[in-house]
Amino acid sequence: MRPSDPLGPDEPADLSLWLVRPPRPGTPAASRLAVDELDASENGRADLFVHPRDRLQYLAAHIALRRVLAARTGCPPGALRLGREPGPPGTNFSGRPVLVDPPAPVHFSLSHSHGLILIGAASVVVGVDVQRVPTLQTVQLCGPSLHPAEWSELAKRPAARQPAAFGRLWARKEAYLKGLGTGLRRSPALDYVGDAADVCAPPKPFGWIVRDVPVGPQYTAAAALAVATEPTITLRSLPVSCLYGGNAGQPLSAAPLLAWRRKGSWTLRWSSWGRALQA
Repeated sequence: MRPSDPLGPDEPADLSLWLVRPPRPGTPAASRLAVDELDASENGRADLFVHPRDRLQYLAAHIALRRVLAARTGCPPGALRLGREPGPPGTNFSGRPVLVDPPAPVHFSLSHSHGLILIGAASVVVGVDVQRVPTLQTVQLCGPSLHPAEWSELAKRPAARQPAAFGRLWARKEAYLKGLGTGLRRSPALDYVGDAADVCAPPKPFGWIVRDVPVGPQYTAAAALAVATEPTITLRSLPVSCLYGGNAGQPLSAAPLLAWRRKGSWTLRWSSWGRALQA
């Protein structure tokens, strides 16, 4: 197998990532989503969204999550019970989302932003995040809340490059904090996930590997995995037809491979990548 070849069956991925674009309101695809696979809590939360596009994004994200987890566990999507780990003692906070009594070990993370959904599934603790590239005004407002070394690195970049750079940093930060189970209850200034790699750079989170995920020029994304060695990662585009109910839904095997990461570098499958970005 050449180094640029996709993963073979004897080389399973440590982390499986899935990109999903929700259907637009009022389209036939929107009416065909398998909402009956969601539980009462999920459907109740979906009903709280004011804008139809936000409601559809939430529905599509949770249907996709259940189908990814069903494929890993062998359980029907609607039979999976989702819960949360308990938070720190003495608080009312909850921790990471989990499967209740899973038939097979699986950890997962879910993120969505402005029409793009990212799901991560692994056998160890994982966190993922996707962000639309922010404005320069957002960078200037939120940048000081980063780790001081991250903010210093960012401020040295030309203004035109700061939004994408900040987006990458913030996605790494949120992916890691989701993996910890704290989210932004933990200060973003505490942990360094910047780009410096020299001996003077602050230490990065021990026991974790945090990596950027390629999702096109309008978004930034990252995944954090609780491992000590460089993981093997696959990234697939999940068509909305894989989220349909009844016999109309396609299997997850219909999801094309967009990219894979092995030995520290990404390889993109450009034919699939172009179609995914145009969806």
